[in-house]
Amino acid sequence: MHIDFEPGDYVENPANKEWGIGQVQSIAGNKVTVNFENFGKKVININNVKLEKIENE
Repeated sequence: MHIDFEPGDYVENPANKEWGIGQVQSIAGNKVTVNFENFGKKVININNVKLEKIENE
């Protein structure tokens, strides 16, 4: 599984849009730590949860 995020990237969890925009804090293996605006810091296993990267224009 390839992770195409890096720390500082903005993402959202399409299954939980109410979490708001999250910023990737760190990545360790398949675990991505994201700080969501409405939900706080969450460690996400990207094998189980599909995060979508938000492209900053």
